[in-house]
Amino acid sequence: MNPTEGSPRTALVTGGGSGLGAAAAQRLRADGVAVTTLDLRDADVAADVTDEAALARVAAEMSPVDVLVNSAGIVGPNRPLEATTAEEWRRVFDVNVIGTVNTMRTFVPGMRERGWGRIVNVASMAGKDGNPNLSVYSASKAAVIGLTKSAGKELATSGVLVNAIAPAVIATPMNDNTSPDVLAHITSLIPMKRVGRPEEVAELIAFLCSDRVSFSTGAVYDISGGRATY
Repeated sequence: MNPTEGSPRTALVTGGGSGLGAAAAQRLRADGVAVTTLDLRDADVAADVTDEAALARVAAEMSPVDVLVNSAGIVGPNRPLEATTAEEWRRVFDVNVIGTVNTMRTFVPGMRERGWGRIVNVASMAGKDGNPNLSVYSASKAAVIGLTKSAGKELATSGVLVNAIAPAVIATPMNDNTSPDVLAHITSLIPMKRVGRPEEVAELIAFLCSDRVSFSTGAVYDISGGRATY
């Protein structure tokens, strides 16, 4: 069954302290959703998505979570593949992939039990196309896409829908440390010739978190200013 009629749905937005997560939280609140943001700082709850015990404590202290937005992520090194290290790969995958797995493993059981849930995983166009000198990030976001497709199929008859979004370059703090030449290259690939705005991405996230989407799961929604061609 759906969450109790008349009571607001509840959402957890990871990476909600800034960027896409903060924009998504603001937009969901405008829809009447009771949102809790989670981040290392500047959020309602300070926690690390790589820490399963911390997530368990968050779950115990929250109302049942109906909506999960996995926006926590890091870019990692901006260098050629051969100049990256195994430790850098482990760190990025730990946050971007295992962090997403951790929150899903924590909150999916309750959603499944109640028969309703919406999960939106923030992937990237980099996970579909691959960006030069961002091999670690690109590979991690490809893994998020694969995870979403698999989980979407597993949960397809449960009432829990799992989808991903694949943004192109968005004006967020995450890109502050991306080298100018890399940013210039990936922006040049966008036919609209501009970067996206967080509030534009938040509109798509809000749709995927709502009853307005009902026959889509395990899908990847591009929001790329025309960059995506398949």
